[in-house]
Amino acid sequence: MAGNRSTRTRTAVAGALVALLALAGCGGAAPSARGDGDVPTVLTTFTVLQDIAQNVAGEHLEIESITKIGAEIHGYEPTPRDVAKASEADLILDNGLHLEAWFAQFVDSAEVPHVVVSEGIEVLDITGDAYAGTPNPHAWMSPENVEIYVDNMVTAFSELDPENAAAYEDNAAEYKGELRTIQKDLSAEIETLPESERALVTCEGAFSYLARDVGLEEHYLWPVNAEQQATPQQIAGIIETVRAQGIPAVFCESTVSDKPMQQVVEATGARFGGTLYVDSLSEADGPVPTYLELLRHDADVIVSGLTGQEAAA
Repeated sequence: MAGNRSTRTRTAVAGALVALLALAGCGGAAPSARGDGDVPTVLTTFTVLQDIAQNVAGEHLEIESITKIGAEIHGYEPTPRDVAKASEADLILDNGLHLEAWFAQFVDSAEVPHVVVSEGIEVLDITGDAYAGTPNPHAWMSPENVEIYVDNMVTAFSELDPENAAAYEDNAAEYKGELRTIQKDLSAEIETLPESERALVTCEGAFSYLARDVGLEEHYLWPVNAEQQATPQQIAGIIETVRAQGIPAVFCESTVSDKPMQQVVEATGARFGGTLYVDSLSEADGPVPTYLELLRHDADVIVSGLTGQEAAA
């Protein structure tokens, strides 16, 4: 991440903490993250984790997301309300793998139990000399990895709420069954493509885990979302790749501008295959209101884009 982003984020967090302390000093009550009644409240850092966690929790926990639908998770800047919600929660879940560096700066001061749900996955590093040894944070784009996320959630929820431990185990078993089904479906859908067309070109390198699982060759403009996106060299490199391999379509993600990828389209004649979702779900009436629908949507868009067919509604 760029140095000025880190400075701004630290400043934002410090300001949020000052605002919260001022509120307490004036006798005001910090807004509570807890819902009505005695149901414990669990905070997640983004909406995809919220949906996965809610499937495990069922009716026994209130699950909320710090960031809202459509938020760009990498560069999020916390607010005083975020600090207050973190302080009032019963448990906080984050992805880890350096995804939410903005959150780590005040989560420790909240004195709330904190669980990294990616713990135990087989980590893939971001490619490129500048990122040597840096983990790719988008591990949830693999349904196989999310089974590990689910197991970590079951352990955390059972420690938080032992009376409902059996329910969390049952919910997790059912949800993992759905994950395995969708993994098979994703692989089968990609296998319909000729091997020469199994190349995925996106704006961000957010599909490494999915590409590994289903046999796609991944290319991207930039490794992770950051302030300085799509340099002329990055665009030129992808243009060369698309031309050399005859890649028929390219894609971009919902939380970033597709303008750089449209330059690739203009230069190569490749199709713009559509918008993929990674860091955020959509509203309930949108294309990806749940994590499982996010995976199905992305697979449909990738296959239809590469084959030139219209994606199923």
